[in-house]
Amino acid sequence: MPEAEPPTHVFPVLPHESSPASPSLDEVFEHSRTPDSVPGGTGGRGRPIIELADVRKVYSAGSLSVEALRGVTLSIDEGEFVAIIGPSGSGKSTLMHILGCLDTPSSGSFHLSGEDVSHMSETELAHIRNQRIGFVFQGFHLLSTMSAWRNVELPLAYAAVPRAERRERAIAALRRVGLGERVEHRPGELSGGQQQRVAVARALVTDPDVVLADEPTGNLDTTSTEEILGLFSDLHRAGRTVVLITHEPEVAAVASRIIRVRDGQVTEAPPRELSRA
Repeated sequence: MPEAEPPTHVFPVLPHESSPASPSLDEVFEHSRTPDSVPGGTGGRGRPIIELADVRKVYSAGSLSVEALRGVTLSIDEGEFVAIIGPSGSGKSTLMHILGCLDTPSSGSFHLSGEDVSHMSETELAHIRNQRIGFVFQGFHLLSTMSAWRNVELPLAYAAVPRAERRERAIAALRRVGLGERVEHRPGELSGGQQQRVAVARALVTDPDVVLADEPTGNLDTTSTEEILGLFSDLHRAGRTVVLITHEPEVAAVASRIIRVRDGQVTEAPPRELSRA
């Protein structure tokens, strides 16, 4: 089943900054300079933070229509660590796009922290992505000419946070992921695991409602994979809501709750049953 491609470039280039010669970066945070217009989360561990009700997503090309999601109903509480697992073509990436406000449902509803985001404009969705969702992707998406802390501050820059505060918060986030001694290092001076830690720090710096990690260990060796999964577990124990998208059962097994996607529909799967999936 065809499904949406994961985004390849996420963060925009800051004005007046040097940027890598190659990628052109999609402006996920475009129009996000007035964060006060976005209501905050509900607060209180255990309340629903993600609620999908009968969500369907249909892609059309001419006379051909493909239903990538088929009536998905799903609830994730604040503070949960949830893994979403499924093979290629299952609808997993489409579901990630909906959860990340990178796309909207064709029908059904999606509430984030109690607010219906199903039919928001792109400008409104950009605010949501900037302030309330922390993204971690397989490819890191770090700007090679910028130091670690400058990469981490990007979401704050597009939220118009003052420069001094941006630096303070970015360095604090890097310390939280164990990179307090690497704040001035550029991506090329860091290992793959360290680069992904920078990406996790960037996801945390806005204090989002949910951390959404899409195949975050796909480019890592075994040791780095264990370190990053341990970091997500630490975030969960600290009360963070973490949603991990993967196709690997051993990666999904670190979560406290597992959701399987198949043929555009979802089912619950206890960790012990993954080996039989």
